[in-house]
Amino acid sequence: MYRILVADDEGIMLEAFKSVISSTFGDSCITETAKTGRAVTEKAETFHPDIVFMDIHMPGINGIQAMREIRKFNTTALFYVVSAYDKFDYAKEAIDLGVERYLTKPISKAKIISAVEEAIEKVDKKRNQRSNLLKIQEKLETVIPVVENSFVGSLLFQQEEQTADYYRQLLDIEEKQGYVMVIQFGQSYENGRLISPVGMNVKAQSFYDELRDVVKSSFSCAVGSVMSNRIPVIVPCSLPENPYEERIDLVEQARNLVSRLENRIDARFRIGLGRIRPMRELERSYREALRALNGSKSRVIHIEDLSQNGVYDEEFPVDMEKRIFRYLGDGDEKKCVQELNTFFDWMLEHYAEDMNNIRLKVLEYIIWGEKIAFEAGAVNYGFSYRRDYLDVAMACSGYEELRSWFLDKMVNICRSIRDQKEEQSNSAVKKAMLYIQENFSKDISLDEVSGQVNISPYYFSKIFKEETGENFIEYLTRIRIEKAKEFLKQPEVSVKEAGVKSGYTDPNYFSRIFKKQTDMTPSEFKTRYGK
Repeated sequence: MYRILVADDEGIMLEAFKSVISSTFGDSCITETAKTGRAVTEKAETFHPDIVFMDIHMPGINGIQAMREIRKFNTTALFYVVSAYDKFDYAKEAIDLGVERYLTKPISKAKIISAVEEAIEKVDKKRNQRSNLLKIQEKLETVIPVVENSFVGSLLFQQEEQTADYYRQLLDIEEKQGYVMVIQFGQSYENGRLISPVGMNVKAQSFYDELRDVVKSSFSCAVGSVMSNRIPVIVPCSLPENPYEERIDLVEQARNLVSRLENRIDARFRIGLGRIRPMRELERSYREALRALNGSKSRVIHIEDLSQNGVYDEEFPVDMEKRIFRYLGDGDEKKCVQELNTFFDWMLEHYAEDMNNIRLKVLEYIIWGEKIAFEAGAVNYGFSYRRDYLDVAMACSGYEELRSWFLDKMVNICRSIRDQKEEQSNSAVKKAMLYIQENFSKDISLDEVSGQVNISPYYFSKIFKEETGENFIEYLTRIRIEKAKEFLKQPEVSVKEAGVKSGYTDPNYFSRIFKKQTDMTPSEFKTRYGK
């Protein structure tokens, strides 16, 4: 079926064209007509013609203008110009618009048939080309995920550079560096952690294609295969000009991706982000993304927003160990002691006959904990600080004595980390508060202030509210209004000047905010308290 649109201001011409097409091509062609440039443009929007025969001289919008408008929403239609005037300027414009042929009136029946046959042949050719392209695209759609899986696997797990380079060329990836994003999924959240019941990775196979489509619509990337309850993704990128700003944008982009995934798929998601590294070092970025997930309860976490941690063995209770050092790193004494007691019981259950091995593990944990505290700036270190540890551990005659010494050391470490964290967050918040107090009159934002203390906006907002009891906007507004009161009390400062000096360039907005905070307009306040 071919859709043909004929535009001419002569009714006889339209009828002749339609009659010739109908009698020659029968039901294989549907023909519509229009007498003005506006009418043909409007009809083309709903009719979607394959072929358009256009008279140049029509009332109002001429044929050239009409073709230009139609080209905006229909890029495939074939145009044939029909005119009684053989003008070079029109012909040139028609060529620029991709017109197939310039037909001069009067047009014989044979010329009409010849032109329609030519047009139908071209439409068929275009349709065949589109069909073949779609077939190729369909085949590529099945091949590309396999190539991407192989690319991800060769870089992150086999670490075969030559193989990875081959896949990189197939995928037309020009960048020579990138980062790894690990998408974790589960059925639900529990204490900020994703719970993945048995069979969740099987369920993931059913939503993998949809997940891949959503991820690739958000990031230009290569998506790996499902691994347990995780999917690794390589995101090629250029080196950042402003690492902090681009990291903040990346975290926000990943948070939006989590929301989109949860809107489309019946599962819950978290994302860990590694550092940008050369392609040959992306396995490190992958491990960083995993550490980011393991070291935080946040939905999206970048390794730069996290202190570093570690991994272990198979028979060993790895999850329990992770919890111990996570609670230790959080400064959560109660939960840390709980896990330490459970772990000590586990050692007694499995290795009660080997006390020296348990002593060794106790020493390892204490030293490991002190290293975490040292890296957090919570304790100092001297070469001889631990010289009595081995003697004390060996002197413990029973397990309960060893347990008591173990817990005492770990609790002290936990408390020092907790105190340091409180001091750090306090100092960051104090620094931010000082910056706000010194720059309240400027157009400052949460992003700008969090950048000043080198903390991502999400975490800064969280600790700022915890420390001050106010969110950023509430605090900034309070400071500005307090300053505005001081300005309004000065007789030489007008209401408008007081607003500008306190950070409000819009007088109406200043008045609304001031009244909301004080139950008075700035003018009323100045009248009552101005000197």
